[in-house]
Amino acid sequence: MAVMFTMLGLFFAGIILILYITQKRSHSFDDYAVAGRSFGPWYVAMCYVNSWWPGTVFISFAGLSVASGVFGFYGLAYSTLGLSFMYFVATRAWRWGKQYNLVTQPDLMRLRYSSKAVGVVTSLIGAIAILPWTILGMQALATVFHIASNGSWALPVCLGAGLAVILIRQIWTVQMGMRGLVYTDMYQGIFAYVIAAIVCVFLLVSSSSPANWGDLSHISADLLKVPGDGGQYGPWYLFCQIFTGVVGALCWPMSFVRIYTANNVRSVKQSTNRAIVISGVFYALLTLVMLAAAHIPAVAKNPQAGWTTLLNQWGGVWLLGLGLVMIFAGSIGHIDGSIQAAGTQIANDIIGNKVHLNDATKTKVSKICMVIFVLVSAVLAYFTNGMSRLQLLAQLSYQGIVQIAVPLFFGIFFKFGNKYGALSGMISGFAVAAVLTVIYPDDIAALGSLTSGVVGMMVNLVLYVVVSLATRNRMSKQEIDHVDELFEVASARRSALPAAESSQVESEVMATEDAVVQ
Repeated sequence: MAVMFTMLGLFFAGIILILYITQKRSHSFDDYAVAGRSFGPWYVAMCYVNSWWPGTVFISFAGLSVASGVFGFYGLAYSTLGLSFMYFVATRAWRWGKQYNLVTQPDLMRLRYSSKAVGVVTSLIGAIAILPWTILGMQALATVFHIASNGSWALPVCLGAGLAVILIRQIWTVQMGMRGLVYTDMYQGIFAYVIAAIVCVFLLVSSSSPANWGDLSHISADLLKVPGDGGQYGPWYLFCQIFTGVVGALCWPMSFVRIYTANNVRSVKQSTNRAIVISGVFYALLTLVMLAAAHIPAVAKNPQAGWTTLLNQWGGVWLLGLGLVMIFAGSIGHIDGSIQAAGTQIANDIIGNKVHLNDATKTKVSKICMVIFVLVSAVLAYFTNGMSRLQLLAQLSYQGIVQIAVPLFFGIFFKFGNKYGALSGMISGFAVAAVLTVIYPDDIAALGSLTSGVVGMMVNLVLYVVVSLATRNRMSKQEIDHVDELFEVASARRSALPAAESSQVESEVMATEDAVVQ
């Protein structure tokens, strides 16, 4: 107990030391929200990975591999494909962000469709979808403290300890904004993904390991099946999980904030390539280890504790302590990033849409929103603890976040589509997904195991196309010229407008929208 808490304490002290050394007061909301767009590819890459894989990857996703076998590789498929597509999305997103001083994903949507309402709806969907991941992160922290205390701490105490750690960490997050997150993501990522990958390699190649490479040849035939290959799921289930994972991965607010922290387009491209390697190698090795460990009775009995059980059996308290540090590192990094993204969006795109806020007030409101968001997450983490399949919380969040995909992708790559189509598609798609998720939390058997998010996206796409076509004559010349300008900036065929001029263009378009609404 003392060894594990000491290791956790030393690691957390390292985080605080880094924050203290790199502390720098933000002089604008842009500096606070996206760190002044000043970081290189390695920092941005590790930020990507830290926003991709939370600490619960060692619990819920590792447990999925033990219980469901090779189905666990779906996470590898959607993460690598998602990051690959991010390579193309990030370039345009960064150029627009730099040119028009964007700090959030809803900022981009509002700019593209010349609509404050589109920005608000995007922000609401993003904040709601982030919440399940924050809950999972809080539960992962509670698990860390439960194991470190040798099971002597009750759940409320463990959740309280996790909340205390996050709140202490938030002292610097709310002061430094995104800059503090970027610096500590590198430190946390080394432990959570790089050192974890090295441990996995040793587990697979060591002859004394209870889960080495040779055990993979003896895994049960049931673990070699994927959903749809017999059993309760239909043929569309695996496709839906990978598809929503790939599409949803590009819609996360945390990812867009990371894009905007890069110092140039070259860094954006290089960071996505490096993130693919880090994420893919780490998750592939973790999944292989958990498949090899599936034969261990203690692991099979409690799959979600499989990672810590395996490390304890092989290396004792010291390796178990290191394993807890990995979960701790992934959890605190992901929670901080999620809270920062949610707080920034709520302040900038929801409250800031209704009330004019200067930079100082907007930063203060963002800090308040962050604290409220983490407190709500802690309460919900308590009531959802003990779910038999924790990864369902992650899957449910994807059903909502993918509803941003239709107007986002069409808006970034095609001039087709307007605010009417974007609003009707997102609202209807999210409503359909929400209702179906309540009725069918996992899959819809009658539709071949399609998931609620995919059905919602179908409705979303149809309405986006139909409504945009029906209302295309309602777009003013200013709006059309605005879209043309955006695509010239995105393709780098047009030199950047002076800041004052670009701001004036956007203001004129917004004024036109307000006049139409009135």
